[in-house]
Parts: sequence; structure tokens; C-alpha cells
Amino acid sequence: MAIFTIVDKDTCIACGACSLAAPDLFDYDEEGLSEYVPDDNTGMSAVPEEKEDDFLDAYEECPSSSIKYANEPFHRDPLRFETTSSS
Repeated sequence: MAIFTIVDKDTCIACGACSLAAPDLFDYDEEGLSEYVPDDNTGMSAVPEEKEDDFLDAYEECPSSSIKYANEPFHRDPLRFETTSSS
């Protein structure tokens, strides 16, 4: 099953853990925040199968849980699949 990913730049702390774990997938933008390089952080391109292990390492290492993933595209919205509960 395809893995789509995006970095939530509102919560990214620019620690560099993702780019260390998956340098082909994550890098910094002009503001110093992480982004998913293959699709300019739009969440529209699947992680290449041969890079899925690197991606999972990066996901697990992110201390701010800013890397999001799903089995369908994010359409530029990192919170697209977040569930919220009403009080």
C-alpha cells in the first residue's frame, strides 16, 4: 500500500532527525523547517518503495510528531486525516 507523507511546519522544531534518517526524503526549506523533498511538501507523491524503511525511521525519530503519513494524498493539508473529538 502506498505511503504519502507531509511535514506539519506549524509543529516542526527543525531538529534534523528526519533528514539524518532519510536524507533523500527530507531537507530544510528556506525558513529552516523540514519538508518532504520529492513533492515540495504537498503530500501528493507516494514515498518510493525502496525508501519506505528510511521514511519509517524518520517518522519514528521525529520528536514533535510533525511528520504525518497516510495511504492517500494530503492535498497540502497536514491535518487532513487528523481526528478531533468534540466536547
